[in-house]
Amino acid sequence: MIDVAGLRVMRAIAEEGSFTGAALALGFSQPAISQMVRRLEQRAGTALVDRIGRSVRLTEAGAALARRATDVLAAIDAAEEEVAAIAGLRAGRVRLAAFPSASATLVPKALALVKTRFPDVAVSFTEAEPPESLAALRAGECDLAIAFAYDGTDIGRGEEDLDPFETRHLLDDEVLLALPTNHPLAGRRVVEIHELQDETWIAGCPRCRGHLLQMCDTAGFRPDVEFETEDYVAVAGLVAAGLGVALIPDLIVRTAHHPDVVTAQVRPASKRQIVAVTTPDLLRVPAVEATLGALCEVAHSADLLPTFPPVAAQLDYYL
Repeated sequence: MIDVAGLRVMRAIAEEGSFTGAALALGFSQPAISQMVRRLEQRAGTALVDRIGRSVRLTEAGAALARRATDVLAAIDAAEEEVAAIAGLRAGRVRLAAFPSASATLVPKALALVKTRFPDVAVSFTEAEPPESLAALRAGECDLAIAFAYDGTDIGRGEEDLDPFETRHLLDDEVLLALPTNHPLAGRRVVEIHELQDETWIAGCPRCRGHLLQMCDTAGFRPDVEFETEDYVAVAGLVAAGLGVALIPDLIVRTAHHPDVVTAQVRPASKRQIVAVTTPDLLRVPAVEATLGALCEVAHSADLLPTFPPVAAQLDYYL
């Protein structure tokens, strides 16, 4: 097998015209160059140089090898430079997938940090709910996924085996009850879930619908779900129109505030765990590690979300 060192030797001999010149160009001793050539000839099964006194000339096979060496070594040098750039965060690409409420809060601030600190790192973004994002991570279609799970369930929720994945906790997101401002319970800070058994409900993504059904089942009733949408702006619009009530994560409430919707805490209390998911090997890629670090930094910062008045103050303002 012809190795990279052998290719460099053959190119140097072609350029310098002697073993001595090649040794000086490469920083080797002349006997070392002779030994490397002999080893190459053994591997190639033919003579590569024609030794004439102190000078040498390449045989037809040697000339062919030296000629190919130029292109091969140029490609290897380019690859080494590209890898060095990626390892040194002078370049790199990260494919990120996140669910909608994270894409409106965590993602923009984190990507802004990455762009400021590592301007040559490119992060592409796709919006996807956890089942799809975890499947994409497994299939090699993304490098980093932001996922969530409600209390009492795991991130995979039985849809994905998480054994090959690495997870990093980002934050806990409280689940709130969304009501129209003219609802009889709108003045309450806390509403028991069983008080809502006669309500019409608006449900979100499959995981969110499953969580709603589980909470209501524990409270002894089955919710009357008449509207289903994964668009939380649409959920807020339906609630504001008096068409039903909904469970909405705090991330959404604080970023998609609607003047005709108020929120209350629900009992029993509920929250969802938001995590970043990748693989052990991808975690060693500097660009992925840098993006994950930015997500963790933003999630743990005090300015992740805009500050709105507390629920009672909202009620005073809008009523």
